[in-house]
Amino acid sequence: MKNKLIYIIRHGETDFNKLGIVQGSGVDMALNARGKAQALSFYSMYKEVRFKHIFTSKLIRTQQSVLPFIEAGFSYSTHIELNEISWGIYEGKQQSEVERKNYWEVVDQWNSGNYFAKLEGGESAIELQTRQLPFITALKNAEHDCVLVCMHGRAMKSLLCTLLSRPLLEMESFPHSNLCLYLISYENDEFSLLKQNDISHLLP
Repeated sequence: MKNKLIYIIRHGETDFNKLGIVQGSGVDMALNARGKAQALSFYSMYKEVRFKHIFTSKLIRTQQSVLPFIEAGFSYSTHIELNEISWGIYEGKQQSEVERKNYWEVVDQWNSGNYFAKLEGGESAIELQTRQLPFITALKNAEHDCVLVCMHGRAMKSLLCTLLSRPLLEMESFPHSNLCLYLISYENDEFSLLKQNDISHLLP
């Protein structure tokens, strides 16, 4: 398996991000003006990196976040394994106090090691992790030595836990913001964390 550098970014801002509304995999919202500006800022700093391939989820907000690279001719593909977790009936809605409480109770369950907890109609942490495993295997076996992956906040937390051989109860140890960067190296069949939640490309 070839050694490689893996740049993992979260998508840029959407209006629902701004309003604090969960999107999950069931809301396919485009980036807002700020999100598009974040995408351009990332491109400006990293356009000289020789990405051999770009991987995104099936959702438009990730594809728009790397659109400057795509328009510049970088090869890319979309993968449902990178989609955000499903938050079920909570997706795309303003949450009441009761709904917010239920949401955080599920997250607290994951943090306590109950990876099977989930919201009504949604995915559990273990279901999310299991969904991502085929992509991780393909990533390890790919010939590309430098790739860019654009995905979503909770999905990123799960992916990083798996890559770095950490339990899912450590998902909250990976903070994220819109268009943040995690840089991972893969050498001798082992992943290592080089950068965490880096937003230096967004600073003036």
